[in-house]
Amino acid sequence: MTTATRRFAQLTATVAVVAAALLWSAGMAAADEWPPVPTEPSPVAPFDTQNFLTPTDLDYWNPFVSANRLTSPFGTANRIVCTGFHGVLLDCWQADQNGQPHKLVKLSMNFPGSLGATLPGGGPGHFVYPGFIPGI
Repeated sequence: MTTATRRFAQLTATVAVVAAALLWSAGMAAADEWPPVPTEPSPVAPFDTQNFLTPTDLDYWNPFVSANRLTSPFGTANRIVCTGFHGVLLDCWQADQNGQPHKLVKLSMNFPGSLGATLPGGGPGHFVYPGFIPGI
């Protein structure tokens, strides 16, 4: 084996190892932190909830049902903590299988729901577990 061929093989192996490491680390979502509890009374204090429609609920697919939706590999089985104001959820976090919190992504609309955007505060929302749907 010539020196040039050996160097090319070493470079190719190095690139393959680095690419594999990057892909592996990109697939793992970094754990977030649960929302802090305010020291003084606040209308947006975090609270535990399971009040979501999930894909296993028929109403999840009904565009005329105006309710919060959750798309997650855990459904509502794992702990969910949200902040809200006057009944409108602002941000939510869900525990993974190890109990670590991950901030859920709130979609810009409550898809597949078609109603609710005209309700106070924008109405119900659709929250997605990070990385569960590619691109979200």
